Amino acid sequence: MAGGRLGHRGLWPLHGWIGLALVALFWTLNWSLAGLRTHWGFFPLWLGYSLTIDALVAYRKGHSLLTRNPAAYAGLFLASAPAWWLFELINLRTQNWFYLGEEAFTTLEYALLSTASFSTVMPAVFGTAELVGTLRPLRKIGPGPAVIPTPALLRGMFGAGCLMLLFLLSWPQVFFPLVWTSLYCLIEPLNVRLGNRSLFDDLARGDWRPLVALGGGCLVCGFFWEMWNFFSYPKWVYRIPYADWLPLFEMPLAGYLGYLPFSLELFALYHLITGPLLPERSRRYLILTDRES
Repeated sequence: MAGGRLGHRGLWPLHGWIGLALVALFWTLNWSLAGLRTHWGFFPLWLGYSLTIDALVAYRKGHSLLTRNPAAYAGLFLASAPAWWLFELINLRTQNWFYLGEEAFTTLEYALLSTASFSTVMPAVFGTAELVGTLRPLRKIGPGPAVIPTPALLRGMFGAGCLMLLFLLSWPQVFFPLVWTSLYCLIEPLNVRLGNRSLFDDLARGDWRPLVALGGGCLVCGFFWEMWNFFSYPKWVYRIPYADWLPLFEMPLAGYLGYLPFSLELFALYHLITGPLLPERSRRYLILTDRES
């Protein structure tokens, strides 16, 4: 386990109170003020969410992302921003979402404010995934089929990722959903080849619970992203071909399915970015299930 000052299970940590205060304040401001406000309110709101979720994890199991290694926790924010900018780059081709109010900012202002907002994605998702991993129904899931990352499987995944990305960029109106699967298929074989942590570390022994925790955590975050976005400004809206029906907030209901594979892409991107940087003892920084702790 990574270094850091651990707490005691059943005690509510100080950073949890800070998180709750940030959520209460900036949720209220973001939904009550007129005009432009979300560009400065998004980061503290989601910092508050991340701290609150981290405190819940520490309360339930005595340690969390922040308490295990504060420096690595700060690193989540640094890794998160470039990871989401990659999806923004792909969206230049697919045009599945765009931002109302973007025109109010210069290019530099937009880049800096967006980077600050994007930096909260990984702390929120991974913290919520750890929280989902503490739930009893998930902890009771038994071993499933083992998936061994054989060279043939990894080559097949990488080849499939290349084809999906090609289809996505060539015919974005048809194959736009592949943005949420192609990158994982491309990156995960690289993580295995480079010796970085990958989900195959768990799947090879039949433990599917980290995948469930990641998907559940990202889906919870997706709900809050879409809910808090609904009355925000600036805000994002969607343009999704052939699936633009039954909206829950701005997001069509079918779009929430994308959060499940998106969580796997975040996991793979994080370990691709940090693999060369983290010492070996910190490769298991994310503890998604009790079995890993």
